[in-house]
Amino acid sequence: QVQLVESGGGLAQPGGSLRLSCEASGMMFRIEAMGWYRQAPGKERELVAHTVIGGKTNYADSVKERFTISVNNAKNTTYLEMNSLKPEDTAVYYCNAQYYSRSLRPSDAWGQGTQVTVSS
Repeated sequence: QVQLVESGGGLAQPGGSLRLSCEASGMMFRIEAMGWYRQAPGKERELVAHTVIGGKTNYADSVKERFTISVNNAKNTTYLEMNSLKPEDTAVYYCNAQYYSRSLRPSDAWGQGTQVTVSS
């Protein structure tokens, strides 16, 4: 089982910045991809950013040029740098990891979510 622990959410003013972190721990063979999703009140969960380890990265159109996803492979940690924040970025942000278990079974895990609120 892999556990994801997120941190870094909070309150920011419009135009401000926040950095989210998500560390994966537990028994696994290898992480294949990590991503960030968000869910605003009354809306469905949506992709924010996703990166394949050693491969492609993609972003939701609404966050391109403002958010950056990165991964520290040695620490099994992904980060989401969020700049030029807007009130519509307000949501609970969830980390996701796609990995192979130690028995080489493809699996995925979700973090508990961290609240991001953008308001003046």
